[in-house]
Amino acid sequence: MLWTLVLIAFIVAHITASGRTEIRIADNLVDNAVARAAADGAISAAIFNLSNPRPEQRWPLDGAPRHLAVGSSRIALRLEDEASRINPNLASPQLLQALLQTLGANARIAQRLAGAIAEWVGSAQEPRAPEAVLADYRTAGLDYQPPGAPLESLDELGRVLGVTPALLAALRPHLSLFAPAEPSRRSPDPVVAAALAAVAQSGDTTAPTPPDMSTARITVVASGPGKARVERIAVVRIGAALVNGYAVLAWGDRLD
Repeated sequence: MLWTLVLIAFIVAHITASGRTEIRIADNLVDNAVARAAADGAISAAIFNLSNPRPEQRWPLDGAPRHLAVGSSRIALRLEDEASRINPNLASPQLLQALLQTLGANARIAQRLAGAIAEWVGSAQEPRAPEAVLADYRTAGLDYQPPGAPLESLDELGRVLGVTPALLAALRPHLSLFAPAEPSRRSPDPVVAAALAAVAQSGDTTAPTPPDMSTARITVVASGPGKARVERIAVVRIGAALVNGYAVLAWGDRLD
């Protein structure tokens, strides 16, 4: 009889402990869901603000943190100008070459690498025969060739002939697959600004982005309730010519 009571007590204690664990897990899931919804709500609020027809009332794309509350969550929001970076899918080979030279490559190597990137994304101004391109990759010991299509991620640049891991790491902070073809002339990135200046000095130009068009990277960190912490990022193009005045280019937990 005594052993039966001990066994029953053990079973009751186990069920109670399991129940408490399940409750904690459920609470954490709810807290994270609330924080995620608050983060997405903050992104929506930022889009609404950036779509204001009165530019002087919009939040500046200056990267400075902004703090607000959405429901029971505390929000830290940061707006950055995505047009301050160079889009390797859209940039001219001249701009890519200027970027590479600004990062320290000599003119000959920079021209070759810029040409290789242009061949990879399909923007080469004087395309070579596919057989010749394939032969270069085979000579380098690579069993693939450029797809001639836009990059799907910046990591893909590491497959371009001549782009080493060190070079990709140097390029990455100055690139974005969501930026327009022409970076902002007011780019706060000194490397991008120097590359743009070099292209302008050479006389090469690309079509500028319309003055009423901007591309913003919205980064939101939502804290609470409980110990929940969620980060959400969105890249949005804002402009009167767009349907609804804006277009969402990407939205998720992590973007390239």
